[in-house]
Amino acid sequence: MTFESDPACESKKEIILTYPGFYAIFVHRIAHELYKLGVPLVPRIMAEIAHSKTGIDIHPGATIGEYFFIDHGTGIVIGETAVVGHHVKIYQGVTLGAISLSAGRKMRGEKRHPTIGDYVTIYSGASILGGDTIIGNNVTIGSSVFLTRSVEPNMRVVNKEPELILKGKEIN
Repeated sequence: MTFESDPACESKKEIILTYPGFYAIFVHRIAHELYKLGVPLVPRIMAEIAHSKTGIDIHPGATIGEYFFIDHGTGIVIGETAVVGHHVKIYQGVTLGAISLSAGRKMRGEKRHPTIGDYVTIYSGASILGGDTIIGNNVTIGSSVFLTRSVEPNMRVVNKEPELILKGKEIN
């Protein structure tokens, strides 16, 4: 998916050797298998090494489907209980996170992060939060969108058009 969907890419070798998203996903796949086997600490160390090298923070508990593509990955955060479907593409600064909890409330073992369907694109700066949040198949989430509720399949979610203001006055 990477080679076909990135016009700036000249070869598959370039992806393997230079793309931080490829590296982060590669490490995650191994760390995730170790995490599922109950191996202590090692998966988390692997995830933190990948995070420090790439700026992409994927918890080893996150479940990620096939053909996952990260473009310009700096600042991506994918939480422990996130589930990401197949053929998903995300851009820089995306957060698949939990909703903040009141002090002292523990949710270990509970679903805290969103579920993303298949064939979803999430553009830069979007935040999708909460364990009850489900993004359906074939959805596009626009840049800087903040979601804490589910989205039905085949939808496009975008922010309202920005307001233009000149010298303190609105421009229509």
